[in-house]
Amino acid sequence: MRPIIALTGDSMVAPSPVINLNYADMAPNMIKNAIVKVGGAPLILPYPEDDAVSEALAQQYVSVFDGLVLPGGPDVDPTFYHEEPIQAMGRATYQKDQFEIALIKATLKAKKPIFAICRGIQILNVALGGTLYQDLPSQNPKATIRHSQAAPGQWPTHHVAITPGSYLASLMGTSSYVNSRHHQAVKAVAPDLQVTAQAPDGVVEAVESKDSDLILGVQWHPENMWPSFPDQLPLFSDIVKRAGGEAHE
Repeated sequence: MRPIIALTGDSMVAPSPVINLNYADMAPNMIKNAIVKVGGAPLILPYPEDDAVSEALAQQYVSVFDGLVLPGGPDVDPTFYHEEPIQAMGRATYQKDQFEIALIKATLKAKKPIFAICRGIQILNVALGGTLYQDLPSQNPKATIRHSQAAPGQWPTHHVAITPGSYLASLMGTSSYVNSRHHQAVKAVAPDLQVTAQAPDGVVEAVESKDSDLILGVQWHPENMWPSFPDQLPLFSDIVKRAGGEAHE
């Protein structure tokens, strides 16, 4: 039986021309496709607009799935790491952040695995006590390469160096050529996480657990790359394996 891999949903800002609704729930199509391809059963979890029920929903959802994927999406509300928003920060959704933080904590308490992508690595870091650059270009003068690429999103744009001996290195080797579509990034790393990949300018590109294999997060978007760059597909096979399934590529 395929393990159930949950992925958190987002909402469309513009009205949907198909269902005629504002803020229609949605999730990345290519993540869903990747999970199916490698042997998982995707399950999309919408966030509640009533933040009073976030904790209860998170606890109930965890009993249903075997592994969790945190996709990319909007900026993370900086009040969750005790900062006020700067002028260069983009759109954030407080209810989504609150729900995902509750879901991350519940998932780890249940000792179920997490794979985080782009915004996912950021909300994961915040949930576990870390902080973010709200805007790399204005807050980190050492971030000298372009992290929000102009090229189409499925094509790689810069290299990352992966720490030898890390869990990520066992999946991808010690270097990868990746895409890049972000202006926020990990700043202070959460105590339970370790950095296992960096861009040439030192920006954090991957984190993983210090003491277990429960957590893996990358700053790029492997879901957009895997059809043309199969070296990215093992990241999805891995979450299926960690969730107790028999992955295939």
